[in-house]
Amino acid sequence: MLTTSHYHLAQINISKAIAPLDTPLLKGFVDRLDEINALAEEQPGFVWRLIGEDNNATDITWSDDPLVIINMSVWQTPEHLSRFVYQTKHVELLAQRSQWFKTMNTPHMALWWIPTGHIPSIAEAKERMEHLKIHGPTPFAFTFKDKIPPDNYYRSEESTCI
Repeated sequence: MLTTSHYHLAQINISKAIAPLDTPLLKGFVDRLDEINALAEEQPGFVWRLIGEDNNATDITWSDDPLVIINMSVWQTPEHLSRFVYQTKHVELLAQRSQWFKTMNTPHMALWWIPTGHIPSIAEAKERMEHLKIHGPTPFAFTFKDKIPPDNYYRSEESTCI
């Protein structure tokens, strides 16, 4: 049986801003990015986060839509990620997200297991997000609600469970 010592949890989260990030409408969000990213890095179980030129990932392109921003990170376990998202100051941003971001009609977050030491790419995250959109939760891409353990990890290059 595989354990979380063999695998870490990757997450991708996309959001569509109501306006460009450099406008006053997004100031409350942008002003807290450094604080929240530093908080993430201090959390137990944090492994890695995607960083662009401004110490966050807001300048990294996800799609042709310049209002879509991404956040991607790696955590030791789903519990570590969940604690950060829902039990730290991060939850304050979640409570205010409708002020800054549009509601998306497609999945905006995906989780998947990766071998310990692997750093996920944007292309990999897009593949996982698209798979979740088309097939729903599977071991290849899932959400917090699904709680798929690493022993069901689905390796995309072989299309088999390992």
